[in-house]
Amino acid sequence: MAEYKKNSLSLTNTIALGTGVMIGAGIFALLGQVAELSGQWFPFAFLIGAVISGFSSYTYVKMSNTYPSAGGIGMYLKKVYGKTAWTATGALLMALSMVINESLVARTFGTYVLELFDVESKGFWPPILGVLLLITAFIVNVMGNKAIGGSSLVMAILKIGGIAVFAIGGLWAAGFTFDQVVPSQSLTEHSLVDYLGALALSILAYKGFTTITNSGDEIVDPKRNVGRAIVISLVICTLVYLMVAFAVSSNLSIQEIIAAKDYSLAEASRPAFGKYGVWFTVGLAIISTVSGVVASIFAVSRMTTMLTEKELIPHRHFGIPGDIQKHMLVYTVVIAIGLTMLFDLSRIAALGAIFYLIMDIGIHWGVLNNLRKEIGANPIILITALVLDVLVLGVFIWSKAGSDPLVVIVALALMVLIFFGERFFLGKKRTVEEE
Repeated sequence: MAEYKKNSLSLTNTIALGTGVMIGAGIFALLGQVAELSGQWFPFAFLIGAVISGFSSYTYVKMSNTYPSAGGIGMYLKKVYGKTAWTATGALLMALSMVINESLVARTFGTYVLELFDVESKGFWPPILGVLLLITAFIVNVMGNKAIGGSSLVMAILKIGGIAVFAIGGLWAAGFTFDQVVPSQSLTEHSLVDYLGALALSILAYKGFTTITNSGDEIVDPKRNVGRAIVISLVICTLVYLMVAFAVSSNLSIQEIIAAKDYSLAEASRPAFGKYGVWFTVGLAIISTVSGVVASIFAVSRMTTMLTEKELIPHRHFGIPGDIQKHMLVYTVVIAIGLTMLFDLSRIAALGAIFYLIMDIGIHWGVLNNLRKEIGANPIILITALVLDVLVLGVFIWSKAGSDPLVVIVALALMVLIFFGERFFLGKKRTVEEE
C-alpha cells in the first residue's frame, strides 16, 4: 500500500469520504432505532442531532485549520494532552468507535441484501454477508488513495442521487404536505430519557465528519479544505436524513418502522412502489454501506498508523508483509469482523455512541483549557458543545444501564483496559528510553 501522498485527495473526494461514512450508518443502520426511541418525532431527532454535531464540528474545523495532519484526531489529542495515556486512550476510543461503525454498517448491508430473497429467518446470513463486505472493503483500501477517492466519489453521487429519488418519490406517493411536518403524537408519549437516547444515536449518524480530519495533509490545501469538507458534508447529510425520515414516516406507521427497524427503508418503499421499490432501495443500501465501510476503514488505518509512528500505541506485524498502514488495515478489518459476528445492531450502535461521545468530550475539554487561544476558538461555542455532549452521554448511559446493562459493562471494561494498558506501555517505553 502506498505511503501518505500529499494532495492526493481533492475537496470533492474528501466530501465523498465524509458523506460516505455518514449516510451509510445514519440512514440504513440507525433510522429505525432512532424512531423506536422517539416515535413520530424521529425526523426532529436527526435535525437536533445535526445541530449538536455542528457545535462539535467547530472544534475540529478550528484544529484542522491550524494542525492539518493525516493522523487527524490522534494528532489533535496529542497537541492537547501531550504524549500521555489520555491521548492514546482518546484516539483509540475514536478508532474503536469507527470500527464499531464499520461492523454496524456491514451487518446492515447483510440485512438489506436478504430483502431481495424470500427468507423467513435471516439467521446467520446478515453477519456472513457483512464479513464479505468487510473483506471487499479491505481489498479496495489496499489498492490505494486513488481507488478509494474515485470509488467514494462515484458511490456518493449514486447514493445521494438515488436516496433523493427515493425520498421525493416516497413523499409524492404518500401525498405528503407540510401540514404533516409536525407530528400528531404528543411529546409526552416518550420520556426525556428516550428522546436523549435517540439524540445519542442520531449524533452517531453524523460522526462520520471526523473521518475527514484523518486524511489531513493528504487533502489538497488542507488548511482551507478540511473545514469546508466537514461543513458541506454535514449540510448534505442533514438534508438527506430529513428527506428520508419524512418519506419513511409518510409511508409507514411508527409500529411498522419499529417492526422493520433493521431494514426500514426497504419496508417503506413497499406501499409506494411495490417490489421494484424494494429492489431499488436495497441497491441504494448496498452502495451506501459499501462506500461507508471503505471510507471508514481508510480513515482508521490513517489514524492508527500515525499513533504507531508517534509511538503512542504498541505494534506487532505478526509476520504480515508490507508497511504499517497495511498492518493497520488488517487489524481494523479483523476486529470489525469479530464485532459483526458477535453483536446485534442495537448493541453495536450503543457502544459506538458511548465511545464517540467520550472522545468528543475529551477533545472539547482539552481545547477549551489548553489550546483555544492558540487556534482562535470561541469559548462559548466550545462550552456549548461540551455541555450538549455530556448531557446526551449521561442520559444515554443511564438509559442503557437500566435496559441493557451489558452494553455499559462492556464499554467500561474496554475503556479501563485501554487506559491502563496504555499507561503500562508508555511507562515501560519511558523507562527503556531513560536507561
